[in-house]
Amino acid sequence: MLLKPHGLKYIFLFFLFFSSISTAQLAELKGRITDAITQENIVDALVSLEKTDISTTTNVFGVFDFKNLTLPIGEQILVVSAKGYITKRFPVTISEGFPLNLKNIELDYDFKNVQQQIGTISLSDVELNDDNDAAFNMSWLLQASRDVFLNAAAFDFSTTFFRPRGLNNENGKVLINGIEMNKLSNGRPQWANWGGLNDVQRNQEYSFAISQNDYAFGDLLGTSNIIMRASKYRKGARISYASSNRSYQGRVMATYNSGVNSKGWAFSISASRRFGEEGFIDGTGYDSNSFFVSIEKKINKNHSLNLTGFYTPNRRGRSTAITEEVFNIMGSTYNPNWGYQGGKTRNSRERRVEEPVVMLNHYWDINKNTNLNSNIAFQTGKIADSRIDTGGSDLISTDSGNIYLGGGRGANTNPVHPDNLPSSFLKETNITAIDYQNAFLAQQNLINNGQLQWDQLIKANQQNAAQGNNATYILYEDRTDDTQLTGNLILNSRLNKHFTINAALNYRNLKSQNFAEVKDLLGGSGFLDIDMFALSASDLSTEALENRAQSDLQNPNRIVQTGDRYDYNYEIYASTINGYAQAQFKYKKINFFLAGDISQASYQRNGLFENGYFPRQQSLGKSPAVEFKNYGIKGGARLRIHGHHSLDLNTAYFTKAPSIRNTFVNARQSNASVSQLIGNTQENEKIESIDASYIFRSSKIKAKITGYYTKILDASNISFFFTQAISGSGAGFVQEILTDVDKLHIGGELGIEYQITPTIKLKSAAAVGQFTYNNNPELALASTSEIFTDFQGIRSFGKSALKGYYLSGGPQNAAQLGFEYRDPNFWWFGATTNYFSNAFISVSPFARTSNFNQDEDGLPFNDYDETIAKSLLQQERFDDYILVNAIGGKSWRIKKYYVGFFASINNVLDQKYRTGGFEQTRNANYRRALEESQRETPVFGPKYYYGFGTSYYLNFYIRF
Repeated sequence: MLLKPHGLKYIFLFFLFFSSISTAQLAELKGRITDAITQENIVDALVSLEKTDISTTTNVFGVFDFKNLTLPIGEQILVVSAKGYITKRFPVTISEGFPLNLKNIELDYDFKNVQQQIGTISLSDVELNDDNDAAFNMSWLLQASRDVFLNAAAFDFSTTFFRPRGLNNENGKVLINGIEMNKLSNGRPQWANWGGLNDVQRNQEYSFAISQNDYAFGDLLGTSNIIMRASKYRKGARISYASSNRSYQGRVMATYNSGVNSKGWAFSISASRRFGEEGFIDGTGYDSNSFFVSIEKKINKNHSLNLTGFYTPNRRGRSTAITEEVFNIMGSTYNPNWGYQGGKTRNSRERRVEEPVVMLNHYWDINKNTNLNSNIAFQTGKIADSRIDTGGSDLISTDSGNIYLGGGRGANTNPVHPDNLPSSFLKETNITAIDYQNAFLAQQNLINNGQLQWDQLIKANQQNAAQGNNATYILYEDRTDDTQLTGNLILNSRLNKHFTINAALNYRNLKSQNFAEVKDLLGGSGFLDIDMFALSASDLSTEALENRAQSDLQNPNRIVQTGDRYDYNYEIYASTINGYAQAQFKYKKINFFLAGDISQASYQRNGLFENGYFPRQQSLGKSPAVEFKNYGIKGGARLRIHGHHSLDLNTAYFTKAPSIRNTFVNARQSNASVSQLIGNTQENEKIESIDASYIFRSSKIKAKITGYYTKILDASNISFFFTQAISGSGAGFVQEILTDVDKLHIGGELGIEYQITPTIKLKSAAAVGQFTYNNNPELALASTSEIFTDFQGIRSFGKSALKGYYLSGGPQNAAQLGFEYRDPNFWWFGATTNYFSNAFISVSPFARTSNFNQDEDGLPFNDYDETIAKSLLQQERFDDYILVNAIGGKSWRIKKYYVGFFASINNVLDQKYRTGGFEQTRNANYRRALEESQRETPVFGPKYYYGFGTSYYLNFYIRF
């Protein structure tokens, strides 16, 4: 509010100065801020006088007091705001000598603009597992809200890979500025694409589970819309530094938000760096930079244009599951993927993600009750996963002896291969003294030389090159280079005070390039691009063997160099379109909604290599397009019974297309889709779900109890593994095609808080679930290796007896008891004790087929015992465990600066526990499984993931 005539401005400043002097210390203003629903004190609410620099905040009792500030006399506008609440403005009259006590001011909770407090969370802890089903659904970390159970799930249960309602990442939708970010390849959000930008992810709108949503139909775990819009950020800057021993060791972050200036411009910028030689697991280095910019122009009162871009290149070392034998020798932090090269740590399994996103958003307020949001986004870049290709060689002779380097192309160069472990020397019935001696030596070798020997690999390749031979070992990357264009329209219209409609139209188009690229020849001169396993069969002519071995028949026996594509090379074209509509009805005693969705998805593969196993059009050129049509409907209601009580009910039925990953049998080698190989049309998933909640809110207690029932029908899944137990065929690398999979998720959730005193709060949460296979799905194996005489062979094994087995992926039951103390001097402390139970191993579907009781000749075992078989196939249940977590912080206000720190310690008692694991399928028949069970230490025992021991996260910040 500037006055251009200089005389008037000086007169105005004179009177303003005179007015401030006249107040002296006599004018007083105070009051208390509470939640309009629960009457709970609102801490750290901002109370200010409009058009002045005078402000204060509420203490732990919700009280504000301007007693130490000089106040202007006369009529003023008091502004009260708090995160997550609707700001209130109302006039007050300040008089000299007359204290003004406003007593109680109530703020209404803003359900449409919940500003999540995620700045204190280390997002990268979960990014390490964004591609792993054992990881908890990361979106819940950002969806924590005032809901007691959701907070427990996000901040405490998540550390042990707890899956809300037993569901995976792909069952939740993540939007940014209204644009869906879930990948078409696997349906999951790629969190690394916006990781490290915590400061600009605070503004979110979230609908839980199958409840109503203003932007999209959503999924079983709900929809979270992260608002990265410049005008929505509060003006100011923030600088922070974090230290941790979980994923990275350090993080520095800086953010500045301009607010909207007088010309209608607003901008926001943020940058961070996360780094570390290793996290809690050995050899898991971290190197990440994150950049964000958002610029918005308010064209006029009805139109606004926002441009947002973010780029978060990151690289991190990966760990792997280990057997109990390895755990007992090396401990839970052991990681066999890394070793020293030239004295420096190097991990053979690294993931690099570089996928910048740019989006343009147009906001049009058609009238005061109707708005239209138009969005377009462009994303490109790459995801790369490295590993060592051994070219089919098993052993390398070195000065220090033999080093195992894997069993073939793409195999782990893992020092803990079974042939190198003590158990392999003690597997026979008649164990000799020499066997015990070799087992001891193997144990000592793992302890002393249990890491990858990079220098030895390079030396071997250099020797090959000196003799005119190609490299035996190279480092390569599995690359996915996606280019995606997304556009949508989102309409919201409040037709009257009772009736609101929401609608959206979305389109996505993807071109995905997939290939293997030579990253490092490791001292070699070149690498022969053939499949060594293809040469191992004896039933084919030499010419047929040589043809089958070629990765690309168009360029046979090619010697590849660093940067060349080899092994496989193909493109995926995909497009989706969907329409969504929702009607919301709001009345005094009841709110209800009804929503519907229709969609279509189309996938097509285009082979750029002519694979030797699948010559001509079987692998080269475009496949037939695979199309899926889907629909969904859901509805729900909230009934306010009386006073503090209300009931929620939601139900949904919808269908989903399988992901690209589960549509093509082996996209790396052929155009074949699941539909072609199983002889009929691949079905969409069908999902039925219902949940009901009772909610109680009072000034002292907040409680919610929920029950849910969900069925997922006709799902499909494709996995890859090596097995030695295929009846009538022998051994080989296979693709396991599991179709017609039904799953059942039943359970309940409880969250309750009790405010004992204004400073002390007790809280408790619990989740009890049962997540099981609900039928016996169909199983078939496909393979290109020597187990089939037909190289495009597919063999059906009928039903896999999975019904009643538990789904894996973290504990199915969890419970928490904790407290928080918030001191009036703005420091706080809390602790929780968390109990977890009913976590199960991931079972092998192949081991539950008819193959289990059949000998290598295809006939049933003559010594098969049904009782023993049942015992061998019993699903392993992990031990229950208890984790104690502590959290606390302190903040100060120094003039216009807010300074503070936050600290958390997880697993204070250093509890050792398993977070997940899987059965190995190598010995999926009765006799092999029986032999393994009789050994003191199995040779091919299950592999496990272990939880972190005691870990910490510490964050310092300054805001101004």
